[in-house]
Amino acid sequence: MKNINRKIIVSLIAGAMLLASATAVSAAAVNGYAARSFSGMQNQTQTGGFAGGMTAYTAKTNALSYSDLTGGIVTSDELFSKRDLKQTADLEEAKSITAVSGKTVTITEEGVYVLSGTAENFTVKIEADKEAKIQLVLDGVSVTNSDFPVIYVVSADKVFVTTTAGSENALSVTGTFKADGETNTDAVIYSKEDLVLNGKGSLTVTSAKGNGITSKDDLKITGGTLKVTAQLDALEANDSIVISDGDITVNAKKDGLHAENDDDDSLGYIWIGGGKLTVTASDDAVHGTSFVQIDGGEITVTGSEGIEGTYVQINGGEITVTGTDDGLNGANKSSAYETAIEIAGGTLNVTVGQGDTDAIDSNGNLYVTGGTVNITAQMSSFDYDGTATCTGGTIIVNGQTVNSITSSMMGGGMGGFGGRR
Repeated sequence: MKNINRKIIVSLIAGAMLLASATAVSAAAVNGYAARSFSGMQNQTQTGGFAGGMTAYTAKTNALSYSDLTGGIVTSDELFSKRDLKQTADLEEAKSITAVSGKTVTITEEGVYVLSGTAENFTVKIEADKEAKIQLVLDGVSVTNSDFPVIYVVSADKVFVTTTAGSENALSVTGTFKADGETNTDAVIYSKEDLVLNGKGSLTVTSAKGNGITSKDDLKITGGTLKVTAQLDALEANDSIVISDGDITVNAKKDGLHAENDDDDSLGYIWIGGGKLTVTASDDAVHGTSFVQIDGGEITVTGSEGIEGTYVQINGGEITVTGTDDGLNGANKSSAYETAIEIAGGTLNVTVGQGDTDAIDSNGNLYVTGGTVNITAQMSSFDYDGTATCTGGTIIVNGQTVNSITSSMMGGGMGGFGGRR
């Protein structure tokens, strides 16, 4: 992951400790977030009740907290380059590649390459210098492989996969993936480097046995129409998944979007700032192990858990979440960030079903400072193990507007203040 500023507070406090490698952003460095003012709601703070031997949430040593993160953890300016956001390629010196069944084409030099044609068991392998930027332009390509990625990035600085205007492109793998030596190549598009998806056409990715698109670095989506169906995770990345625009439809038997870094738990995050995202997943629809930040976009997600991260921050967007377990879950997955859910803006509609379900569930703290939260829940609307603070915004529980948050509040005829289960 590149061009992410570290919070000054981390370097001062953490030193050589756990967060020495944390890659989070100083709230003071965040631009474009106006100070929020709130009226019509008095400050309300409730402490979660604890039953059945449960213990209160304890703040983490050296973790970035609400005071560090509020206002925006990352910004679009630092996430995207101008080329990331450009939806067309410079084709003046582009080279053409025609997909041929049973062949592997290896790209070793920086440049723009236009791919077209229909084939089976065809792979574009990118094995270039670590400083090379490769742009692979899809112009009406259809490839079906049996057990290996269609696009396989071994080395480069960054690879762009760009669809041409009006083109329809389809990539699929029908069987179980085979490894490349020690590399478990388990996705239709598999990249060890930064991967950018953009363009003005459409791309359909189908993975019958594995992941749809995997980046072992950053995965960025900035435009185009993308449809991904996968037996495992649809979109997966080690460092981050960031979305600025595009029309994205995801269907996954595991997670829809999954970002996780085993070596640095300050990474493995998801940022969404625009576009249209529709996710249906059997497990988590959106899972960012360190944090999930939503600043904009039209987002509709359905899963066992809708949105999960150690720190979940909602600053904007039109968000609809349906969960069979929790709608939003602030889970204690990363030591680099406070475990919390923060809702500061946007419109958030959360629906959960019957059973042991929570619309908004934080294993730590809960902050509501703005936006509109509309909850439909049969059992629990809010559940938290730390404290809940409400200083702004509008909260509606089962059709009733409430002005404070109580753990496991029910809403409806109970007036919004039910006891914890």
